[in-house]
Amino acid sequence: MLETLTSSITAGELPILTAVILCTFVSLILGLGVAFIYQFKSAYSQGLAMILVLMPALVQIVIMLASGNIGVGIALAGAFGLIRFRSVPGNARDIGHLFLSMGLGFVTGLGYLFFAFIFLIIIGGASVALTITNFGSGELNFRTLRIKIPENLDYDGLFDDVLAKYTSSSDLDNVRTTQMGSLYELTYSIRLKSPSIPKEFIDELRARNGNLSIIIGRGRRDMEEL
Repeated sequence: MLETLTSSITAGELPILTAVILCTFVSLILGLGVAFIYQFKSAYSQGLAMILVLMPALVQIVIMLASGNIGVGIALAGAFGLIRFRSVPGNARDIGHLFLSMGLGFVTGLGYLFFAFIFLIIIGGASVALTITNFGSGELNFRTLRIKIPENLDYDGLFDDVLAKYTSSSDLDNVRTTQMGSLYELTYSIRLKSPSIPKEFIDELRARNGNLSIIIGRGRRDMEEL
């Protein structure tokens, strides 16, 4: 029984058309599972969620039709090349689930349906567990801080003591003039001591910059983009 489950369905006695249809239905079910895992407690793109459902079936059909042909290598390279032509740069999580979806398509394309389900359970379960435990969330403490100050203020060291009080690290990335040179805009990369943004932090910065604009946004986004 176990040998039957772990063997390739394409190596059995099933007609090729039946095998293709069965593998396609299984691929769609697996893709749906990947999409649900991708959406679990996370912000997601609807377009990518739909592609995650369809990708295993698309890859599986290409693999089954090209099997035994010299064009297999080209088909595989072309399938992976789909990642390159996404219109919007994806973050690591998007690309990881896309690879999972494509990988399952390769497995079902070779006819190993049982292994495809096992891989989805193991890798999908690991993804859900990492999401639930908020693994790697320390990066949320990184922020980009933009402060505008009047041109008559010397910005060198102006906010050092405030930043030392509320951040564990801070770097002045750039300085630029705005509003016809009447203001300076300072851009810092900071790491807060806690994930939240204390109101006292903003108030102390306002007291130094004359109550001009202060913006704190997500930082280190470039670390996630691929």
